[in-house]
Amino acid sequence: MPRWLPRAMVLALALYACFQLGSWAFHQLIGLLINVLIAFFLALAVEPAVGRMAARGMRRGLATFLVFFAVLVAGIGFVVLLGSMLAGQIIDMVEDLPKYIDSVIRWINGTFHTELSRVEVQDSLLRSDWLRKYVQNSATGVLDISATVLGGLFKLLTIFLFSFYFAADGPRLRRALCSVLPPAKQTEVLRAWEIAVDKTGGYLYSRGLMALISGASHFVLLEILGVPYAPALAVWVGLVSQFIPTIGTYLAGALPMLIAFTENPWYALWVLGFVVFYQQFENYMLQPKLTAKTVDIHPAVAFGSVVAGTALLGAVGALIAIPAVATLQAFLGAYVRRYDVTDDPRVHGHHRPRASRALARVRLALRRDRPAPEGHRAGADGLPEA
Repeated sequence: MPRWLPRAMVLALALYACFQLGSWAFHQLIGLLINVLIAFFLALAVEPAVGRMAARGMRRGLATFLVFFAVLVAGIGFVVLLGSMLAGQIIDMVEDLPKYIDSVIRWINGTFHTELSRVEVQDSLLRSDWLRKYVQNSATGVLDISATVLGGLFKLLTIFLFSFYFAADGPRLRRALCSVLPPAKQTEVLRAWEIAVDKTGGYLYSRGLMALISGASHFVLLEILGVPYAPALAVWVGLVSQFIPTIGTYLAGALPMLIAFTENPWYALWVLGFVVFYQQFENYMLQPKLTAKTVDIHPAVAFGSVVAGTALLGAVGALIAIPAVATLQAFLGAYVRRYDVTDDPRVHGHHRPRASRALARVRLALRRDRPAPEGHRAGADGLPEA
């Protein structure tokens, strides 16, 4: 046995053990790492506001606290407003449930010539086995729901705590990061940090502006139709449609359609048509103009980044995918050498006319048939003679 073989085997086993330990630690800490990533992007989003307040002489910690306090108050107000609206609407729907059941039973009896009654339907539902099993499962799932709610609150507290530290100690964090890098790398890191702040803030600014326009448009429609809780529904549509990518528009439009259906089924169709129309207007008219100077990313790239982010990190990846890709695109754009594009009609999507192409072929044929000058006739080897 060579002398180096036992040492190599021990080294290989040690490396394998370190890899397994690192993999186990990564899977155990994946939740914390995702929370830290969300906190970092949240700190980048509030960095412009905190920086302006700190530039006017306010302490950075106090400025960060005021910004987060305003965000927290706005979030709690939105949840309370939406919760009160949903609670009142659920109570109204439960009170009007017998009317809906009677109307459905009358339609069934008139269409299929049956003799159903609401009392028989209620008795069959109350005596059914699936309802008994559903009640038992719901009773046993209360503890699971409570644990999920508490876990969600703990995650929110963790995210806010890390984001507060990232925003309040941003300069110290940048100095600590640059202290372990050479001067050339320090410039690149600071430039990447600045681009990330601009792109993340621009993304939130454009989304907030589109949420305001979307909420105002849907508020006008709901007020015209006379749908109750129009202000809360408008806020719901504006926020959910803009800050939940890809499927946010349909989730946002489902609640106003449900509330409008309780008033009049035709109102739900009006809301559905307006949601589809506004979505097309936003995708092709509003969003390109608002995001051209802030995010500056192609819609196809944005959609692909959202799909990739969702596949990697779920809903969190969908939220941070667009600012992350915009930051990477802006940072790498400085290292890509670009050239002037030739003035060719095919660049603009135009083709040469057939007449001009036929004329070019005729000219080429004439040039081939024309005899070469005396001093330039080709010899046997294909080269012009002297």
